[in-house]
Amino acid sequence: MPNSQNYDVLIIGSGGAGLSLALKLADHSMRIAVLSKFALTTASTYYAQGGISAVFGADDSIESHIDDTLDAGAGLCDPEIVRLTVTHGKSSIDWLRQQGVAFTEEQTASGEVKLHLNREGGHSHRRIVHTADATGKAVSLSLIERAKEHANIELFEHHNVVELITSKGDAEKRILGAYVLDSKSQRVKTMAARVVVLATGGASKAYLYSTNPQSSTGDGIALAWRAGCRVSNMEFMQFHPTCLYHPHAHSFLISEAVRGEGGRLILPDGSPFMQNFDPRGELAPRDIVARAIDHEMKKRGIDCVYLDISHKPEQFIREHFPTIYQQCLEFDIDITKQPIPVVPAAHYTCGGVLTDSYARTDIGNLYAIGEAACTGLHGANRMASNSLLECLVFAERASEDILQKLPGIMPPPELLDWDESKVSDSDEEVVVSHNWEELRRFMWDYVGIVRTDKRLSRAMSRVELLKKEIAEYYSNFRVTSDLLELRNLVIVAELIIRCAQQRKESRGLHYTLDYPETDNSKPAQNTVLTPQPTDHR
Repeated sequence: MPNSQNYDVLIIGSGGAGLSLALKLADHSMRIAVLSKFALTTASTYYAQGGISAVFGADDSIESHIDDTLDAGAGLCDPEIVRLTVTHGKSSIDWLRQQGVAFTEEQTASGEVKLHLNREGGHSHRRIVHTADATGKAVSLSLIERAKEHANIELFEHHNVVELITSKGDAEKRILGAYVLDSKSQRVKTMAARVVVLATGGASKAYLYSTNPQSSTGDGIALAWRAGCRVSNMEFMQFHPTCLYHPHAHSFLISEAVRGEGGRLILPDGSPFMQNFDPRGELAPRDIVARAIDHEMKKRGIDCVYLDISHKPEQFIREHFPTIYQQCLEFDIDITKQPIPVVPAAHYTCGGVLTDSYARTDIGNLYAIGEAACTGLHGANRMASNSLLECLVFAERASEDILQKLPGIMPPPELLDWDESKVSDSDEEVVVSHNWEELRRFMWDYVGIVRTDKRLSRAMSRVELLKKEIAEYYSNFRVTSDLLELRNLVIVAELIIRCAQQRKESRGLHYTLDYPETDNSKPAQNTVLTPQPTDHR
């Protein structure tokens, strides 16, 4: 007999977007489930160092923030979405403070206490609200604490979605729930819901080197694609210019705020180089800085470049960057006295599931928010610290729409349980790890910071082979969390390559040697992929 767990709203993802939405809905007498693939603190939000962009400075303005965002997005931002997001900056910060987030403050000469604002690449003013250099951790812990206190929110750790469940035969396809693997019991549950929200983050673990946690495997994007949603702008994968380069350092980001406070990028001989690529130097947008570093590394055959903030007073460095200071010390790097070895690494997915201004997808009652979504805010290149702002704003927008619609949404019908009758336990788990390694390596080599048609074609050939191998494995063996991630990741890799192959120009984060110029002969167009029936496997 079917044995579904029933909810009003099922939120897949426990980062800033998912938890903010849960808290905004929780006071309205509904049953909410929040799923976390691993522990609640493994979402990308937890690891965000820099902060949240919002206009607070007396010399700053909404129009300036809009202009900076549009400039960084290289002609592909949706101006209406940019304005919508930026104008909600202050209210979003105010809401976080109400949830208990303590942002760094400073005292002015007149004795006034106000928010301390950092400046980062692409921003013409100081407008980054932060908690030292561990903003994401402060936000995550506060939201988790509030969610745990709320009777209407159930939190499920170590729960990985296998597949979304949608209606069949209806005039309009709608969401009914999801099949979910409980990684602790290794059982697949049926979770029914009137509304489902994808807040699963990005897909940077498609690459060999990434600043993201292990959870960033594009799950929501792949789930939505298989369910029949359009996906957009996946070619625009952002590589953060400065990831710590050390054999024992895994995915540790050196915040853009270090450059915002005067950190200089230098070659091994100590000479600066960013002035040769952009008049803004170290404060150029991330795509420009990452390509400049990549160029110097390949040109000179060096393993890394260096980021030097040691010319600043030691007390200043330790107060502004305590997390980075302590982490680097563990690797015998004293950033108050020596430069930091850095390399670019995959960091942020600017594309994703295509949504409207209320976070609605192509499937009825299915929403996508945060990095899993493509809202039109980031265009061809996300500007620093706009990502957490987007999470907060679109959690608010989705909550408004859900609250309006939920009374009219019928509960799902009885759903069938997951069928495991024809599969067995795998005795070849090594296949999963080998395929994972192969995928991430060829994506780094062929679909990285600099691309060519030939490299993309080679990557696609390998993706097609891997897809067949993974599909066969998936059909014969019981699902595991690792297998689900690999299955999702190979789909996302294919979407990135397909989008990159369609763009016959260089724009923002997509740079190809075959088309090195931006095509300004016609208005810039988003790359939109529409799934076919054969993609819904």
